[in-house]
Amino acid sequence: MADSKPLSSLDGDSVATEALLWDVFGIVVNEAIRKGTSTSEKVCEWKEPEELKQLLDLELRSQGESQEQILERCRTVIRYSVKTCHPRFFNQLFSGLDPHSLAGRIITESLNTSTYTYEIAPVFVLMEEEVLKKLRALVGWSSGDGVFCPGGSISNMYAVNLARYQRYPDCKQRGLRALPPLALFTSKECHYSIKKAAAFLGLGTDSVRTVKADERGKMIPEDLEMQISLAEAEGAVPFLVSATCGTTVLGAFDPLEAIADICQRHGLWLHVDNLLKRCHGVQASYLFQQDKFYDVSLDTGDKVVQCGRRVDCLKLWLMWKAQGGQGLEQRVDRSFALARYLVEEIKKREGFELVLEVAPVLKERMVKEGSMMIGYQPHGTRGNFFRMIVANPTLTQVDMDFLLDELERLGQDL
Repeated sequence: MADSKPLSSLDGDSVATEALLWDVFGIVVNEAIRKGTSTSEKVCEWKEPEELKQLLDLELRSQGESQEQILERCRTVIRYSVKTCHPRFFNQLFSGLDPHSLAGRIITESLNTSTYTYEIAPVFVLMEEEVLKKLRALVGWSSGDGVFCPGGSISNMYAVNLARYQRYPDCKQRGLRALPPLALFTSKECHYSIKKAAAFLGLGTDSVRTVKADERGKMIPEDLEMQISLAEAEGAVPFLVSATCGTTVLGAFDPLEAIADICQRHGLWLHVDNLLKRCHGVQASYLFQQDKFYDVSLDTGDKVVQCGRRVDCLKLWLMWKAQGGQGLEQRVDRSFALARYLVEEIKKREGFELVLEVAPVLKERMVKEGSMMIGYQPHGTRGNFFRMIVANPTLTQVDMDFLLDELERLGQDL
């Protein structure tokens, strides 16, 4: 007979469960939010891997720990994590803290549902549909389909797979046997996930034809036309052009209208409604029964490659509700204004060309001090340089000035 005693001291104890969560929320607010967004605190407390392992005590044991120990674990995790909400974190394309988005994530994690059927996620299926509709309207589309993805790499993989299916629908059943040699085209400034997608989907990285970009990082349409002709002459079948709106390093926008004209002339795929479900759907009978008591078109899980899919739309929906379209527009305008301010301030300071040679050293120093964090990389014939990300909605000109002053301080002996 199975033991009826709960496996954990909190199982079935609602009072203790609530007390723990209130304590954890308090730690999150104080350590991750209040301290994590304060310029008087470090962006990170750097430790070498072996030392960090010891501080975290990562080993999983057979016996559980006390609630006091668990709460201390929470504090330790936050303490040694990078504070990406910090105003001096410029390292990635995400930064800052939006309280409404955080509130949305807390709700979705608490509800712990999955958006594959209306049956178990009615609110979020309808919400995702509305958010996607609004996003399409922003780029001028009155109809279409879409899905929230875990990130840009998966989004690009969807794009490649959909384009291939649109050109050769038999590949869904027959696989690579149904395909001739294929060619897809993208800028040399594209995200690396395009080649990953080609490899993952069995096309091979050789199927990715790289198109030249100009000095600002934008795809050159004339070279695209030439690459398409070259691929055809070599016996490959062009099926997709992957353009970029905001390249990873330079933030360039490819000339979409010129590219679209070329795609139209060569019959290359841009967009087809209702393709997601036809491409990915397998109609699993235990989930997507067609005789349900509601509109089964709301069971969106059959159009994605995942089965379980976490709720991502509430964060954006709640933030949009709170800020409104005008508020979000102001955030974007402010980021551009701060970027322009930073450029003008850099022009006033001598010696910043040296950053091209010493970026790795400056990066090490700033991380170990915890004063700020910026990513760097080479580009073409250029040496290493810092890729400055201005995205945190709480940034001010003071933060831009601090950035320049701190770079000068960290590199004064170089």
